[in-house]
Amino acid sequence: MTTGKFITFEGGEGGGKSTQLALLAKVLEDAGIEVVTTREPGGTSGAEEIRDLLVRGTTDRWAPLAEVLLHFAARIDHVEKVIQPALETGAWVLCDRFTDSTMAYQGGGHGLGFDRIRELHHQILGNFRPDLTLILDLPVEEGLARAFGRAGAEDRYERMDLGFHERIRATFLAIGEEEPNRCAIIDATGGVDDVQRDICAEVSHRLGADLKATGRETEQ
Repeated sequence: MTTGKFITFEGGEGGGKSTQLALLAKVLEDAGIEVVTTREPGGTSGAEEIRDLLVRGTTDRWAPLAEVLLHFAARIDHVEKVIQPALETGAWVLCDRFTDSTMAYQGGGHGLGFDRIRELHHQILGNFRPDLTLILDLPVEEGLARAFGRAGAEDRYERMDLGFHERIRATFLAIGEEEPNRCAIIDATGGVDDVQRDICAEVSHRLGADLKATGRETEQ
């Protein structure tokens, strides 16, 4: 049986990841591809409980290393119970965030650095990595304005200072530049349809799919 593809959506706040993930899922399904959509932290009942600990409450609720360990506790459960089984059936898994977000938020944003995070990933997940990572990039202030426009209870990271978010953006861009074979940096400043076309073009080119953008399905 053919192994599926693992595609992750990354970027700072307000970049439209969930919107674009849903749009790509529809395009892939229209092309006859089985799709599983999921998110991090989350994706399993246990990981969703950990998510609540991370995305709610005061901004200083956790030390940076504690955040990293919580993310990886959720991640290993997610990979073992959802992502890997789906890939083994041949499905394409689309995930809103993965280890690159831990690198950007805790490694870059909180200043923890990258070595411990890389080592944890290797110890826990070995060489398991996405086939393609789409980094949706836009200026920090624009992204935060979008994020606060739909703010709900899960706003712990959005409430952190501007410098934190600037470091996140810089880290994501650095990851994309260092790993161009895995990562595609997508300009997220345009309209939903423009971003979708760019994403479909990248997926078609890099993963051998023949995809056509369908246009806006949901609001960003």
